[in-house]
Amino acid sequence: MAKIRYKFNHESLSYDKVSLSLKQKFFRFLTYFVATVLIGLIYNIIFSSLFHTPKEKGLIRENQQLATQYYELNKQFDLIENTLEDLQKRDDNIYRVIFEAEPIPASVRSAGFGGTNRYLDLQGYNNSELVINTTERLDKISKKLVVQSKSYDDIIKLAKNKEVMVASVPAIMPISNKDLTRTASGWGWRIHPIYKIRKFHYGMDFTASTGTDVYVTGDGVIETVETSMRGYGKHIIVDHGFGYKTIYAHLSGYKVQKGQKVKRGEVIGFVGSTGTSTAPHLHYEVLKNDKKVNPVHYYFNDLSPEEFDKMIFISSNSGQSFD
Repeated sequence: MAKIRYKFNHESLSYDKVSLSLKQKFFRFLTYFVATVLIGLIYNIIFSSLFHTPKEKGLIRENQQLATQYYELNKQFDLIENTLEDLQKRDDNIYRVIFEAEPIPASVRSAGFGGTNRYLDLQGYNNSELVINTTERLDKISKKLVVQSKSYDDIIKLAKNKEVMVASVPAIMPISNKDLTRTASGWGWRIHPIYKIRKFHYGMDFTASTGTDVYVTGDGVIETVETSMRGYGKHIIVDHGFGYKTIYAHLSGYKVQKGQKVKRGEVIGFVGSTGTSTAPHLHYEVLKNDKKVNPVHYYFNDLSPEEFDKMIFISSNSGQSFD
């Protein structure tokens, strides 16, 4: 039962019944309502900060599980990257060395994937950075795997052609030199016999009488048969494939023609003294990937370790070349 309120009337010296107007009732209701709402909000904030709803608890557990899975996924990525790095090192330092192939440049193995637009569809979410980093790492691993797979395809081809490559690599001396006494001037700085200046000698000179047989040192194809009044004089260039070429210079004559296939040990020309030469001899060069290299390292079919040391000693003693 609602309480009836009275107000003392000083004029009539009596109590008058208090009656609220409709407007007063509305404002009183509004005051109570606002106060109730505020108290409810305060209780809700306090409760929410101290306690989680079942839905929030579920989301928290889900986030913890995702974080654990992300951690485990990155551990797997680390393992894959370490294994892949080991395969790359074996590829470059073992397999490609065996088959004398150039290692794959690091810039090719670690090639980029373009700008950030590649991952534009993954942006704009709460965990975008996490997803983008993981996707980018996976892309890099995939790219490295593709490069490594192609590399092994190349190695397989090289292995199948190993017999051909072994026969093609320059591996014997270009003239008969069993006692090694025909070794004259080796690779390195020498005094030029004509200009009398210090000049680098990119090959080896073998002394022999004019007309001595000159042998091709590996299987290949005759690339050049040329005559010149200076420089190499009459000379032959043989393309052995697999990045190898050999040059036979200052010849007195040829026994082959351009485009002809030759086998190791076959006579291709004869010792002479044509071009810039001071005496009958053969100037012999080896090129690997168009870069001149020391021929003395390519007599492994002819020389024992002791003979190799002797040849190094003889060729190093000469202070002057023949061309």
